[in-house]
Amino acid sequence: MNSKIEQGLGAFARTDHAGLVLMRLAIAIVFLWIGGLKFAPYEADSITPFVANSPVMSFFYEHPQDYKEHMTHEGALVPAQREWQTENHTYSFSRGLGTVELMIGLLVLSYPLSKRLGLLGAFLAFVTTLVTLSFLITTPEAWVPALGDAQHGFPYLSGGGRLVVKDTMMLAGAWIIGIDAAKGILSDMHTKLAGVR
Repeated sequence: MNSKIEQGLGAFARTDHAGLVLMRLAIAIVFLWIGGLKFAPYEADSITPFVANSPVMSFFYEHPQDYKEHMTHEGALVPAQREWQTENHTYSFSRGLGTVELMIGLLVLSYPLSKRLGLLGAFLAFVTTLVTLSFLITTPEAWVPALGDAQHGFPYLSGGGRLVVKDTMMLAGAWIIGIDAAKGILSDMHTKLAGVR
């Protein structure tokens, strides 16, 4: 019985390479899919509170302080709100952010072709995710509002806050694939150096 468990654990432990491939694919899928959605107005609308409250990004908006009056629910079309969001540069910023996210996804996927580009993708994924996690500090909408229920504020994450906190896994995954890319680059350098000798 113990030998079968040991064999099973040994077989599972040998799948570490597959785990790295899956991690790269998972990170790339998230960046490519969400990056593509940034070109849709509903996704741009949904990130408005995060961008408007961010000291790093709010300057991209024309009127970040007025966003609360112009929010719409996903799936709703309110032409007046859509017009305000257009004037606020919500959609142009979102398209720019989407382009960056698509680029990061492609860089992460490029690892088999170029370890250096793969490392750059991992680094950018890490930094981007770090910025996203900062929204937990800067965005009031990340927490359940005080509307009468006893559970509000910290530690009660809202729907948006729950989505943001999941980026801790992206942060860790980006670190792991970054380490793997760095090891690959070092291995290639040592191989080239050994070939010169």
